[in-house]
Formats: sequence, structure tokens, C-alpha cells
Amino acid sequence: MGSKPLCGIDEAGRGPLAGSLVMAGVVLRQPIEGLMDSKKLSEVKREALFDLILERSHYHIVSFSSCQVDEWGISKCLQNGLQSIQEALEGCEYLFDGNSPFGVKNIQTMIKADDKVPEVSAASILAKVTRDREMITLSKIYPHYGFEKHKGYGTKAHVEALMSYGRCPIHRQTFKIKELDQPTLF
Repeated sequence: MGSKPLCGIDEAGRGPLAGSLVMAGVVLRQPIEGLMDSKKLSEVKREALFDLILERSHYHIVSFSSCQVDEWGISKCLQNGLQSIQEALEGCEYLFDGNSPFGVKNIQTMIKADDKVPEVSAASILAKVTRDREMITLSKIYPHYGFEKHKGYGTKAHVEALMSYGRCPIHRQTFKIKELDQPTLF
């Protein structure tokens, strides 16, 4: 990377059946011990790091509702999120976890950057904690689905709840669920 500050970017919620897609960009102002891929950290550790990241960085978090994901698709949401982060955190070099910049200029990509680059690890944590908190709040509005446990991902318990109750307003309507959308005779 060059002389510009590094903005790490990651997302949470690309694959769930319900809830938002959340993206974060982070420019660290001070080092933070213990940063790594948010999926490798306990919830307690993520929560503690979340607060430190907010204190010690410039950051931008953008969220796309399940309706926006349905209307625009994941790729367009990711593209819009990358552009929003670039606009909010100007004058940086940008590194996005993954292998595609989704057509956005001046975005570098790296597979597993969330486990290799502190700024991307921090973005991973901000995105995941933000999304997890949203799903816990939504679990109080839609208690039958167990969002507080699986955070909207397609677990067996979630699919069983969908079979019993159908989709609720925060489910992604365009995400097909075999057991629900392609019932069999047996």
C-alpha cells in the first residue's frame, strides 16, 4: 500500500435468508490488539472490540434492507456500499475482503483480508456486530423465527420456522428455500 491511509472494508449478511446486508469501512487511527476475522471471535470479544474500533478509527457503516437486497440484488448493494464508503472516507487506499470490487474503481481486493489486515478485520467486526444487534432486536418483533440465535442464516431451525410460519417482512423474498418454494409430494 502507498502513503495514503488504508481503509479496510468488509460485509456481513451476504447469504442469510433474512435481515440486512451490512458493510463497514474502517481507517484505524491507533493500533488495536486482538483484531481478526469476526467469525473467529466470540460474541463477547467482538462486542469489546466493537467499542474500541469506534473509539480508535474513522469508520462508515452502510446497511441495505432485505427489501433493497431483493430489489437491487447483492452485487448492486455491494457496489453501492463500496461507493458510499469511498465517499464517506475519502483520500484512502481501499481494500475489500474478497475477490471482486463489483465494478467500483480504486478498490483493491484480497481473499481472507479479514484475517490478515487489521483494518479489514476491524471492518468485519463492525459489520457483524451491527448486523447481529439488528437481528437480536428484530427477534423481539418476530419471535417465532429464532433470529437471536441464527441471525437469519438458513439453519435447520430457521427453515423449520419458515415451514410453520412462512416468511415475515424481513425475509428476503428472492432467496429461494427448497423446502418452502419447491415442495415435494413425499
